[in-house]
Amino acid sequence: MPLTKTLISVVGPTAIGKTALAIELAQHFETEIISADSRQFFKEMEIGTAKPDAIELAAAKHHFIDSHSVTKLFSTGDFEQEALKTLEQIFEAHNIAIMVGGSGLYVNALLNGLDEMPEIDLTIREELNKKFETEGLSAIQSQLAELDPEYFAKVDQNNPQRMIRGLEVFLSTGQKLSSMLSSTKKERPFNIIKIGLNTDRAVLYDRINRRVDLMVEKGLIDEVKSLLPFRNYNALNTVGYSEIFDYLDGKVKLQDAIAAVKQNTRRFAKRQLTWFRRDEEITWFEPNDLQNVIAYIRERLK
Repeated sequence: MPLTKTLISVVGPTAIGKTALAIELAQHFETEIISADSRQFFKEMEIGTAKPDAIELAAAKHHFIDSHSVTKLFSTGDFEQEALKTLEQIFEAHNIAIMVGGSGLYVNALLNGLDEMPEIDLTIREELNKKFETEGLSAIQSQLAELDPEYFAKVDQNNPQRMIRGLEVFLSTGQKLSSMLSSTKKERPFNIIKIGLNTDRAVLYDRINRRVDLMVEKGLIDEVKSLLPFRNYNALNTVGYSEIFDYLDGKVKLQDAIAAVKQNTRRFAKRQLTWFRRDEEITWFEPNDLQNVIAYIRERLK
């Protein structure tokens, strides 16, 4: 693959408008999109993940939307391998490809590669899964916060899979997972242009609140109800789903569950921004600044 191939990476917090920009860029450069949103992979989860709708999916070819089932584990390592293969196919027909998503670990996996992970003691994993079932997520969170505070601060703290992953690495090897995630990048056989979207915090939070209201209007509660049989799968331990499960269990009132979805989504957006801001190669734009984004990309392509 010649080095003239370029991957444009579009990142930013949830609800900022990444999907819309990615589609406009895909149309402008006549190419295809790889989704790096770890929740949109799962075909059972529709409304709560704010997937591109049928019109958006028809506007540009997307990969890794509805590609997997919540019943199967799909790790960052799996994504790295599959996305690289997909990119190779896209680059056979196009010089440019677009990647879009707010899942920092998945974006990083494709751009920089993952470190070789150590062998895990499976009995430790089993014990941690039991601990999660009997004592709940907070017990896992506080243990991880103590043993590997850097990793704890960096990833989605409401995701049991990520929390257990950090703990099992430390308990199996005595080494922090955070120290393993910072090693040298793998060389990729393509150029990379990194675009970030952000705006005034009050505007972003308003977009998040409105998006959640729209999800509820579209039938989020019924969607979560239909997913009750799958609730123990890791993919569903996530913002927008766990809060509604609490409502369906009778633990909270509906309006409180919706308020919690909004609050947890705002917190998630804050964590996403913290993650992406550490990458000095990202050039930031306002969400509706298409012309300047295209001008910047064209300049970089020269």
